[in-house]
Amino acid sequence: MTLTAEQLSSFIDHNKTLLLFSSKEEQHQWFHSIKSKQSFQSLLDEIKAEVDKLCKEPITELSFFDFTLFRETGSRLEYEKHYFTKRKRLNTFAIMCLLEPDQPIYLKELHEVIWSICNEYSWCLPAHLKDRPEMLEESDFLTLAEQPHYTIDLFSAETAFALSEIYRLTEDVLDPLIKKRIVQELHKRIFIPFQHQSYFWETSTHNWASVCACSIGAAGLHLLNDETLLAGILKRVLNALQYYLKGFNDDGGCLEGYGYWQYGFGFYVYFADLLKVKTAGNVDLFDQKKVHKMALFQQKCFIHKKKVVNLSDSTEEATVFLGLSHYLSRMYPQIEVPKNELRASYSEDHCSRWAPAIRNLLWFDESKRGQEWRDTTYYLNDSQWLISRNNGYAFASKGGHNDEPHNHNDIGHFILQANGETFLKDLGSGMYCEAYFSDKRYEFLCNGSQGHSVPIINNQLQKDGPSYCARIIDQLQQDEEDMLEMDLAKAYEVSELNSLVRRFVWKKVNKPMLVLTDTYTFSSTPDSIVERFITPVLSLSYESDGIVLTGDQSIKISYDSSLLDLTVNEKDFLNHYGEKERFCQLDFSVKELSQLCRVEFEFSFL
Repeated sequence: MTLTAEQLSSFIDHNKTLLLFSSKEEQHQWFHSIKSKQSFQSLLDEIKAEVDKLCKEPITELSFFDFTLFRETGSRLEYEKHYFTKRKRLNTFAIMCLLEPDQPIYLKELHEVIWSICNEYSWCLPAHLKDRPEMLEESDFLTLAEQPHYTIDLFSAETAFALSEIYRLTEDVLDPLIKKRIVQELHKRIFIPFQHQSYFWETSTHNWASVCACSIGAAGLHLLNDETLLAGILKRVLNALQYYLKGFNDDGGCLEGYGYWQYGFGFYVYFADLLKVKTAGNVDLFDQKKVHKMALFQQKCFIHKKKVVNLSDSTEEATVFLGLSHYLSRMYPQIEVPKNELRASYSEDHCSRWAPAIRNLLWFDESKRGQEWRDTTYYLNDSQWLISRNNGYAFASKGGHNDEPHNHNDIGHFILQANGETFLKDLGSGMYCEAYFSDKRYEFLCNGSQGHSVPIINNQLQKDGPSYCARIIDQLQQDEEDMLEMDLAKAYEVSELNSLVRRFVWKKVNKPMLVLTDTYTFSSTPDSIVERFITPVLSLSYESDGIVLTGDQSIKISYDSSLLDLTVNEKDFLNHYGEKERFCQLDFSVKELSQLCRVEFEFSFL
């Protein structure tokens, strides 16, 4: 949406300062009313349980040594643990002040945590401050004082969003000095730097553009009375959001993975809602075909209860923000409302983000019960993802290219599940550290093609970059079977490889079966071909025509043992939470190599 600052200024209602409610009276009545509603009790109980823990713990200030640990070692966890615990205190005591305004202990704790946050050296994470002014020796202190060069990252922007919204919701009980600190710090750390600097994320095509821009825009909508300043900020925010939208294909697929859809698109929705209210509906960021498609991604990405298609940097299980889901279902009738059992608990977000936490209360619709994800097949034409749910069984595969946001080298990779049990898996996101986002990224098992169910040719893995891509040959979705056929040759840098056609046929009748066929053509005989499959650690037994993997259920992988030799290797990696997770590599080596090789596998659920 392209609007001038003058147009934006003309749309803004500066008399409307309370954006989440029509009045303070309505706000007070709403928070009082939900305390007696059964449908809200489980979430309120989770918030109160967190209060009981936090009241017994003093605020942990962010230490110099933890702050500089990333600079010295590349480790993020130590500082971030205390940082996010403090944000949890902010959220929890702010909500309790709204629920129990007569309890002075909650207001006292809210004041203390706001004061502590306002005293922080930076609202950014150290991992985002490398080579930034905050970490460099600076002799020109006068220039810094006149034009603060504060970095704005995801979490400094989110902190600004949180403090500005909490200010508006609790302004009738906040001490004037606390209110002054909030306004001062937001101008110093966010609004003034944003006027004097440009930031890389303003032209990024991933979640940073949305989270940073929308958080700044939301903070401005809540706190800025200067008409010219607010209009100028909103114009830049809307420009950044155009770049964010470019990061999505027209099919609405989020190539970063479900968690980043929930994160980046969630912040888009939070800001769009506030802007729509502030402009009396004149600026409606929801009224775009691509945004509508993006809103439908959640129901396509889940494959069984909490299991998701965890491609890219995504975890295998996820929960939903019911507030966000209920809100979107009001905007777009095609939205499938998830069951309440899939709701993210209050303490589940380890980053303790205010915006979704409060909206999971405000936007929760007690009249919506939700349903199981319906059986269907989706093919995302631009993203080249095939996702099929069929009576508890699930299959997903992808083409694409190897320069996607939060990219993994995974062209031709696939996932197979039965009633929530994974048999062919994606490792998902690893533990974030400095090296994870460096030129060493694809040395991590979960990121390189060595950790995916794709071939290894002449001991060569897939390469990273936009030119390493799949070419879709054919795709078909029918009631009884789905088919996806692609050429993977361009994913590799193997000069003699002319084509590698991978064909998936997903047969959905009775107990589903997947037939995978790889056909290779070479200009000269290759040195080696290994068909690699990634599985959980399961019991493995051999049969004359294949192997059986058994967990709670079983799957048989049928193949011609006269053509293939099997080697099983158990490996481990550090998952997103820093926990060691074990998995298996099943390597099928082609015995008879020639310029034309064809390999077939059948995956049958028993």
